[in-house]
Amino acid sequence: MTESNGSASPDQQAQREVMPDWEKRFRAPRVSLPDWAEDAPDRSLFVSNATGTYELYAWDRASDEQRQVTDRPNGTTDGVLSPDGGWIWWFDDKDGDEFGVWRRQPFGGGADDFAAPGLEPSYPAGLALGRDGRTAVVGRSTDEDGTTIHLAREGEAPVQIYLHRESAGVGDLSHDGTLIAIEHTEHGDAMHSALRVLRPDGTAVADLDDTEGGTKELGLEVLGFAPVDGDTRLLIGHQRRGRWEPLVWDVATGEETDLALDLPGDVSAEWYPDGTGLLVAHSFEARSELFRYDLATREPERIPTPPGTVSGATARPDGTVEYLWSSSAEPSAVRSTKGGVVLDPPGLKSPGSVPVEDVWVEGPGGRIHALVQKPAGTTGPLPTVFDIHGGPTWHDSDSFAAGPAAWVDHGYAVVRVNYRGSTGYGRAWTDALKHRVGLIELEDIEAVREWAVTSGLADPARLILTGGSWGGYLTLLGIGAQPDAWALGIAAVPVADYVTAYHDEMEALKAMDRTLLGGTPEEVPDRFEASSPLTYVDEVKAPVYISAGVNDPRCPIRQIENYVKRLEAREAPHEVYRYDAGHGSLVVDERIKQVRLELEFAERYLPA
Repeated sequence: MTESNGSASPDQQAQREVMPDWEKRFRAPRVSLPDWAEDAPDRSLFVSNATGTYELYAWDRASDEQRQVTDRPNGTTDGVLSPDGGWIWWFDDKDGDEFGVWRRQPFGGGADDFAAPGLEPSYPAGLALGRDGRTAVVGRSTDEDGTTIHLAREGEAPVQIYLHRESAGVGDLSHDGTLIAIEHTEHGDAMHSALRVLRPDGTAVADLDDTEGGTKELGLEVLGFAPVDGDTRLLIGHQRRGRWEPLVWDVATGEETDLALDLPGDVSAEWYPDGTGLLVAHSFEARSELFRYDLATREPERIPTPPGTVSGATARPDGTVEYLWSSSAEPSAVRSTKGGVVLDPPGLKSPGSVPVEDVWVEGPGGRIHALVQKPAGTTGPLPTVFDIHGGPTWHDSDSFAAGPAAWVDHGYAVVRVNYRGSTGYGRAWTDALKHRVGLIELEDIEAVREWAVTSGLADPARLILTGGSWGGYLTLLGIGAQPDAWALGIAAVPVADYVTAYHDEMEALKAMDRTLLGGTPEEVPDRFEASSPLTYVDEVKAPVYISAGVNDPRCPIRQIENYVKRLEAREAPHEVYRYDAGHGSLVVDERIKQVRLELEFAERYLPA
């Protein structure tokens, strides 16, 4: 870490005293939930922004020594620790374009080598490492081949064991290395995967498919093999009762053990290290909680955690649980059921923010959950920011977010909408946006906007629509399709021209778009036209701010330039910020710069 004793020089202390709270939240060192080696549990890997760029760190818990593993100008967050604790695998792309190769470095430090020599650069499609320290299952995605999965052993040429044009990915490698679980979408529905278990030579052992050839919209996901040699039980997630739930599938016998947990929201799980129980994560109405599920008694026992959101959790060999927790008011921290904080980075501490308030609004597709924050002690009507989440299969929760807190610091109310397409409210809610992509979400955002105005919270003349990725897409679509509803649009890394975006984006996202819209732009041109912000660009009345990564493979730059040219042609007020990275930045200074530019844009253009 950058400040091993946690102290600051007089100059640093003076800078911190004048630094605004919103900037401190971005600069404060933070860490991810540490991953640990299955056969060497004192060895851990985590991500931190301690140097001002998000990078990988190795942590030897026995000596409490922490070491920075990667050091790249645009940062590194994709890393895996081998089960024997000997190696750290990390994905090496170019300036955030997500196209690259896996490299590996000894846990104690040393040179970075090609982890799987013989595999050409690609987009990653999953990775599973063997306990022997020399075996890996590597998933790859390219525009030419679709998805390929390779078995790579040290000193041998990689062997291809799977190939398909549709998207797929590596799920897990069994404890003894004899079984490989993959998720695939050979049926053509990229939103709902089927499962296949392979031997290392690529022959199939078992298949499980709840889609019935794509006619039923039910997905499956790999959660992990039992951590016991010779154990053929695979923990999976299913949607058979309209939400995500775990079950145990014995891939050798075909027996399925349904946990049938009586919990109202989405449920996921992972194995305890001894294989006798499951660590269950339950997400419901933007909050989450943890349970230990005993497989012998089939009884769940709640693990006490504070109210808020658990973003990740892992069970340690001694039975304790470590988890990453936060709330809208309190910054994230890695905690343990032993008590206290597991990792507490030295240096600047992040200020808190205001609590979130829950709002439920009746919409055209059912009750919509929105989360509201506003400056303490204020009453409406306030200038209000509708901060729309990406995904779209994601959701806003009662968790700490520096971006919304920055708007609140500047006197804005912030509303976040879990529109149809969001996770955490059941399968039907998540799947509802298909075919009328974007338009469905805007209906829900409009219903919450109407509530915000009529309730007295929001000033109708000072409404900002903003978001990143899919939220940026909905921002541009919203200010064009609903031009009288919004005073400003601020879009980060958006889809702006859906047809061009489809042709330029990474292969896995093409598959997702075909699923969402029912085909390619050539097959369903009317749907792409109806869902594309470019279709409505000439109706835009609000000033528009767009930020874009020039190396972004998800929302590529060419389709954004097409949209900007149309704004330029009609001399519509707009600003564009282009930066040298991909789908967002891992550099703290760059993130702060982008938020500052957005705040300044709002200050210039929003009515007083």
